[in-house]
Amino acid sequence: MYSLFTLNSRYGDDKDFDGCAIFGMMNLQGKRFPSREPVRAISNMHERGNGLGGGFALYGLYPEHEDDYALHIMYLNKEAKEKIEKLLHKSFEVIGCEEIPTKKANVLNPPKVWRYFVQPIVEKMSTKTADDYVLEKVMRINTETGKAFVLSSGKNMGVFKGVGYPDDISEFFCLEEYEAYMWICHGRFPTNTPGWWGGAHPFNILDWSVVHNGELSSYGINRDFLEMHGYKCTMRTDTEVLAYAFDLLMRKQKLPIGIVSSIIAAPFWDDIDKMEPKQAQIFRALRQTYGSLLMNGPFSVIVARHGEMIGLTDRLKLRPLSAGIRGDFFYLSSEESAIRLVSPFLDKSWNPRGGEPVVARLKIGKLVEVLAK
Repeated sequence: MYSLFTLNSRYGDDKDFDGCAIFGMMNLQGKRFPSREPVRAISNMHERGNGLGGGFALYGLYPEHEDDYALHIMYLNKEAKEKIEKLLHKSFEVIGCEEIPTKKANVLNPPKVWRYFVQPIVEKMSTKTADDYVLEKVMRINTETGKAFVLSSGKNMGVFKGVGYPDDISEFFCLEEYEAYMWICHGRFPTNTPGWWGGAHPFNILDWSVVHNGELSSYGINRDFLEMHGYKCTMRTDTEVLAYAFDLLMRKQKLPIGIVSSIIAAPFWDDIDKMEPKQAQIFRALRQTYGSLLMNGPFSVIVARHGEMIGLTDRLKLRPLSAGIRGDFFYLSSEESAIRLVSPFLDKSWNPRGGEPVVARLKIGKLVEVLAK
């Protein structure tokens, strides 16, 4: 494990429970664009971080490998790399692999990060879907050695993250050389969990990536519920459960975002009691069935998957979230100032209400501001 608090920081060891910066930028027509504006926007919120975590998830990153799973894997020692690569070649057709290019930057003790483009070996999948097979292998890699961790595992996307300010992480991973149609970004201020390379945001599984500002006091019960469904929480950070929850509820159980938001940011019992009987019955059933996935505590999150970017806050909106749209670009941010920095003149800007998702979808060029409860 890396030293947590050895970077220069104006805050030292102090906690700042209002910290963490999140930013998302998406071209609604799917046109790829470079890193300049997302990096400028997230860097404009330096005061919300302390240099102990930054990162980016890029969608549309590998068009030449759009049908292959792209695994970004962090290795803490040579032995772990050798063991995991044996597992990869046993479980997948490895189409390509390379160490992710980096350059000198103001980051702390960087590990080696490799990327692999893979396809599941069909004969070994049994009755599993390809996604479930990859998920199973990701969970195994994350628990096999304690020295290797999968940072991202989706198709045509990738996560780049580590210990440093977001602009430092961007410089380290040479993000100026990449383009994507959607970027979600994070600047971290660790509170109750470690500031280390695996614990930086975004958190990803398959197509889903999450950046989070806040704190989940429900982490323990959330983790226990998800581990009953085959997920393993290994990153020692509360946000990890959010990525797995979205994968479970939306990919595996095929629930719509309106229902999922009412599970993660559930209505209060007093509000349910005031609903019409049929509606109240639905929300009571959701609370009873998925009570262990209620995310308790202050949070604002940006969630991404191919073709969709989602913003959601807790019911009381104890963490900020601003939204804006200009032409074909949609933005979500901890602060409107970050949006205005890269797009001074917006067609529309607003602050989504607590517990109500705001969703932008690709290709149709349409913004769904608030979905029905």
